[in-house]
Amino acid sequence: MAYDEKLAERIRGLLAKRKGFAEKKMFGGLCFLLNDKMLCGVLKKDLVVRVGPQKFEAALSRPHVRPMDFTGRPLKGFIYVGPAGYSTEKLLANWLSQAEKYLNTLPKNVKSSRKK
Repeated sequence: MAYDEKLAERIRGLLAKRKGFAEKKMFGGLCFLLNDKMLCGVLKKDLVVRVGPQKFEAALSRPHVRPMDFTGRPLKGFIYVGPAGYSTEKLLANWLSQAEKYLNTLPKNVKSSRKK
């Protein structure tokens, strides 16, 4: 199992009705996107959350959180949350909300007008 299907279903339940919601297999797991930007993901039993560079250190101070370091180097702005850190729907929803707040600070994607 590359990712926890039950966690993926819980995330779908919270995000599926959102405009711009999509899923994509990445990093050996499953990523969830809003408006073509990665919001969160599932890798094995861990929740991957995009908190952004400004909230990175604060997120690391929370229980069951560690840097996302699947390449051996931490990816600043992304964290892993262990199962105890998303065990309730409220905890999971709070992580997704934090990620969405960060996404809302990013510039909109501009589609290329070049012909292919």
